[in-house]
Amino acid sequence: MTSTPDYRSQDWLLSQARAILKFHDAGRDPSGGFRALDLEGKPFPAGPGGAPRILHDICRMIHCYAIATRIDWPGAAEMVDHGMNWLLTRQYDAVNGGFFWAVDDNGPIDPLKQAYGHAFVLLAAASAHQAGHKDAEKLRDLGLDALWTHFWDQDFQAVSDTFDADWSNGLPYRGQNANMHLTEALMAVYTAWGDPDILAAATAISERIINQNARAAGWVVPEHFTPGWQIDPDFDGDAMFRPSGTTPGHALEWSRLVLELWQLSGRRAAWMPEAAQGLYRQAVALGWLPEGGFAYTLGNDGKVSRDWRLWWPCAEAIAAAWALDQTVPDPFWGTWYDRVWAFTDASFIDHEFGGWIHEIDPEGKPQTRVFNGKPDIYHALQACLIPAGVMGPRYR
Repeated sequence: MTSTPDYRSQDWLLSQARAILKFHDAGRDPSGGFRALDLEGKPFPAGPGGAPRILHDICRMIHCYAIATRIDWPGAAEMVDHGMNWLLTRQYDAVNGGFFWAVDDNGPIDPLKQAYGHAFVLLAAASAHQAGHKDAEKLRDLGLDALWTHFWDQDFQAVSDTFDADWSNGLPYRGQNANMHLTEALMAVYTAWGDPDILAAATAISERIINQNARAAGWVVPEHFTPGWQIDPDFDGDAMFRPSGTTPGHALEWSRLVLELWQLSGRRAAWMPEAAQGLYRQAVALGWLPEGGFAYTLGNDGKVSRDWRLWWPCAEAIAAAWALDQTVPDPFWGTWYDRVWAFTDASFIDHEFGGWIHEIDPEGKPQTRVFNGKPDIYHALQACLIPAGVMGPRYR
């Protein structure tokens, strides 16, 4: 009988991180960029134009392998360089500025400019800088130019969502998801280069979405807004990025992010640790399913609307519980840290093929309703490396 791992052990956490990196090493595309992997870790077959390279996927691989240089993962620096070269030479729109959402070997296949993807451009730049990459500042400047020139709405202190390739036809939608990831990215940029205006923008976003909207909603994070930043409770969009209702996993993610922002801001804003605790407690109260795992979405009544069980809310719950336990010690956080790790270990970590299964069905078997295969490294790797102390602020 296998004994239960010590989920707090740095050795165990690093062993899991290395297993994730080993799995995703296979994603390197010889033609440039990275390819999504199937359940067994094989790259999906490419079409006539080669594999599609999605902006946030490329950036997340750069970010994660830049972090992997800190644990001396073999070939990590070369993976960063491989991704950076693709971003700057193939994904960047040299005519209009900004980065295309999806590109194959022949050029753009989805030329939209998405705030969500550009947030990860900045995250990739910051992590590449800390890994010593020569083009990190160039990537940062291109990302910031798109941010301040096109996405940032000075009146509302947050970003618009989507534009055509030439920055026309802005989508009449505002979403917290892009703004949440931009907050993460801006904190990384501030950590890398120290510009106080960058930290001020991250603070402004969190004030609007968390201290105003989530607080008013009882620490549930509203997802969808009109162009005037009024909550749009009836919006129903893409099941992956803009599903109807609210998403407990995002509350868990924000829980960690506002704690990090509190640290970077000199621990001055008392609302931030209060919000982090409220967001976490409400997410587990409403979102944790009787059979384990988090529901993907809740309806406007706070009840489960999609009981789909994905890996990433568990990854975010792990990292946030660890950060809370470091900051405001309470047995509650440690209990949830262990509970979610145990469920993740049993249900999402693929002990046969490697990597993390992205979704499970009601019987706990792999399902590919939202994500095809195992395309993403970001959430799982951070769930290992944040508690291992490899990334993130020093909470104590």
